[in-house]
This record gives sequence, structure tokens and C-alpha cells, in this order.
Amino acid sequence: MMLSGSSLAVYNALVQLGKQPEMIIPEYPAIYSFLPSADKMQKEGTKESYDLAIAVDSSDIKRLNGFANYFEQAKATINIDHHSVNTMFADYNFVNPDSPACCQILILVLEYLGVTITKEIGSCLVAGIITDTGGFKYSGTSKETFEFTAWLLSIGVNVADIYRRVLEKQTKGHFELSKIAMDRLEFFEDGKIAFTYITKKDEDKTNAQNGDHSGLVDIGRSIEGVEVSILLSEKEEGLYKGSLRSNDYVNVSDVCMMFNGGGHIRAAGCQIHATLEEAKEKIIHEVTKHLK
Repeated sequence: MMLSGSSLAVYNALVQLGKQPEMIIPEYPAIYSFLPSADKMQKEGTKESYDLAIAVDSSDIKRLNGFANYFEQAKATINIDHHSVNTMFADYNFVNPDSPACCQILILVLEYLGVTITKEIGSCLVAGIITDTGGFKYSGTSKETFEFTAWLLSIGVNVADIYRRVLEKQTKGHFELSKIAMDRLEFFEDGKIAFTYITKKDEDKTNAQNGDHSGLVDIGRSIEGVEVSILLSEKEEGLYKGSLRSNDYVNVSDVCMMFNGGGHIRAAGCQIHATLEEAKEKIIHEVTKHLK
């Protein structure tokens, strides 16, 4: 599983239950390093096979960020998620696509298991809620989202500080990439599509770290008249990650599924094996089909 509020919440809950979990995550955004037990992340596991493997906030086993082999070899597997395109890849799947955040599901799961949601676990949960809902601005944000957040605030979770750290604070690398992405911004289909890209050379030039791409796709989304914002970021030569965001009606998860990706209705991603120009042409062509 990718390091996030949900994975950290599960890790801390398992420790409270007297288990000895391992949190195996090859890489993670530095913005989460302040959360409780973030320093317990391991790039590799200590065993060839585990009794139980838990994946959170992942719609497909391919999205487990290097954790897939441990998941496949485990004696039992659990998948807790909220993506509508979840492939139900575990032995036990607890998936609620109506939930705007995986951590909103986890609150109920942990309470059912008898876990006491402490300030530490609550901090992880609210970090996940904030990131999954885009700071409570995505359309799926529900009444329960605010009720859960208010309750977490009541037990001592510093919601305002966590919001600032995960959404507003940025590294110098992120700032420099933002300038590059903004300078390259192009518009298509009468301004309904915004497109930009980041290359490996850009990352090297700005000393960008893992996670410094976060939020760059929202630069285009925030512009008046834009329905879909697209960011292509180079992973390696001939491979680009596509990040898509929409405002009102385009289901970008459907768009990304055409490239073996997926996600949420208004926020999704995929990978495209092609040159930059080819990837740009393919993804803009597919988005155009979904415009009104």
C-alpha cells in the first residue's frame, strides 16, 4: 500500500491490538512524514510470506506500488477501498464506492474491531480524509465527512495544522515544478481542456522529490471554463503518468480506464507507453469524446 493517512491509521491500529505489523512501502511523499509512525515505513519486507496482507485505498493490485508480491504471497488478504472501479482483488474486500475517503470507511472498521481511535490514529485518519476529498471540496464530500472530522477535532486532532501540512505547505521542488507546469499550460476545445507536462529533466533540474508532483494538475482545473485538466509526468523514457481532474460532468475515471487506469469520477490517473507527443494526442483525443 502507498503511504497515506489510511495506511498509517491501519498500522497504528494494529499495533494497538497487539500485532506486529510491517508497513512495506517503497516510496512515499514527504508531506506525510510528520504523521505518527511514518518513520516505521519499510522499503522491503522481512519475510517471504505473511499471515495477512492489507491493502488500503488501492483499486487494483497493480497500484500497490511495489507491495504486490507480498500481497500475492500472503496466506490471507484484505482490501479496504472506496474506488468505484475496484477489482476486488483480495480474499476479503470491503469496498464502499459511495464513501468520499478511504479513511471514512476505516473509522467504522476500526471501531468495529474495538480499536480506540486515539489522537494519533485520528491524525492519520483526518489526513486521509483531507487528501481524498481535496480539502472537502470534491463533490462526493458528505455530511458524514464533516461529522467524522468534527468528532476527530473533539478528541484533540489538530485538523487545521494537518490541513496546512498536507494541502498548503509545499517544498521548493514543488514550487519550481509548479512554475514549469504553469508556463507550459495549453488549452484545447475552446478552453475546456487544460494540458501541461513535466519531464525527468525538469525533476533533476529542480531537485524534485517523490510527491512534488502532487497538486500540479489542479493548476489547470482552477481556471475558468476548464472542465478537464491533464498533467503528464514522465516516469521513464517512453512512459508517462497521466493525472486528470474534472470540474462538473466529465467522468475522468472512465477516460483513464481506456489506458488501464482509473480512480474517482473527478480525479483519476493512468499510465501511457508512448512519446510525449503521442501520449498528449491520445489522452486529449479521449477526453474530447467525453465533453459536451
